[in-house]
Amino acid sequence: MFGELGLGTVVTYYASHEWAKLSLNQLGRPIGDEHAMSRLSSLGQFAIKWYAAAAAFVVTGVAAGGWIFFSAAGEVHVSWQRPWFALCAVTGITLCMTPVWALLEGCNQVSNTYAYRLIQAVALSATAWIAITLGAGLWTSSLSGLVGLLFAAMLVSRRYGPLLRAVFLTQPTISRLRWRRDILPVQWRFALSWISGYLMFSLFTPVLFHYHGAVIAGQMGMTWALVSILTMLTYSWIMPRAPTFGILIASEKYAELDRLFFRIASVVIGVTTLSALVIWLLVYALSQFPNPFAARLLPPLPTALMLAASAINSATIPFAIYLRAHKREPLLVLSLVGAVVSAAAFVFLGKKYAADGIAAAYLTTTAALAPFILLLWRRKRREWHMPAKSGETYFPRT
Repeated sequence: MFGELGLGTVVTYYASHEWAKLSLNQLGRPIGDEHAMSRLSSLGQFAIKWYAAAAAFVVTGVAAGGWIFFSAAGEVHVSWQRPWFALCAVTGITLCMTPVWALLEGCNQVSNTYAYRLIQAVALSATAWIAITLGAGLWTSSLSGLVGLLFAAMLVSRRYGPLLRAVFLTQPTISRLRWRRDILPVQWRFALSWISGYLMFSLFTPVLFHYHGAVIAGQMGMTWALVSILTMLTYSWIMPRAPTFGILIASEKYAELDRLFFRIASVVIGVTTLSALVIWLLVYALSQFPNPFAARLLPPLPTALMLAASAINSATIPFAIYLRAHKREPLLVLSLVGAVVSAAAFVFLGKKYAADGIAAAYLTTTAALAPFILLLWRRKRREWHMPAKSGETYFPRT
């Protein structure tokens, strides 16, 4: 999050607006408006440079930060140092694939992109199970991540080699997107929102690990993996349509955009609500019977609070994606306020009431933010979709 600073999402939305004037021929090469192709190339080449620097930051900064954190609070008899540095290195290399995925999604190659990422996930999971079985221990994450990366690189290069070479190797001479003028005004808002997301959704386990030890932190981590299924379901429905949102916005087909959005949003809300109930019933059933797996999860009450909060958050995600597909970030202030309040609540209530306090804080802050997100969506949708007056640009740069 701190290395990427939201650029992946920016690349997807910007690429979708350019792809409205482009397409692929039978050889897999991009054809269409030369100015749009030139801008797309400049966007892709900037993204590659950014992620290369971000990867270096992750490998060095996160490795050093983890060394300090785990040395102060970790188990002295666990040999974690070399696996940790290996994981940081693999994560840095994997980060370099992010602009490729973002660009392909923005170019409306959603079905193949998600199919390849599914194959990558299956390869990663299979490698993890094999590594655990063979006793790889803490090396498991590095090994599985490396195998998943190799599968992804092989699949993408075979199918989209011509497109990626045209984007990354062609010098943009006709027209180009410039970072300071075109990208930065949007990216810095996305960056602050992404950092806010870390404070709102990734601070649970470190706080519990620091104040209450590895056992309850492990329970929170396992429970959060289940709770995160709701967010994964939401993004699996909405993100494949995000490039289509951008294309429809660039073409000013707002009625078609709204029909597609409302259909997807209704499905997302129904599916995530039902899934939250099913997951909680599973956790409750495990807690009622002697089961070693139940000891790895939080009790039913904090799990219910976490699931309720995640369901509310998942219901607001389609509205956020809709707004950001306009190459704007109107949710910045709400994200910052939510991050500050959430972080303070997690530390204070987590220290005092452990997992129950964190779950209650997560539900309270999420429920408080949701109505403001919906009101902002309604206002911006009405404002942005009004016909532009004579002499005005549809999307001002600032």
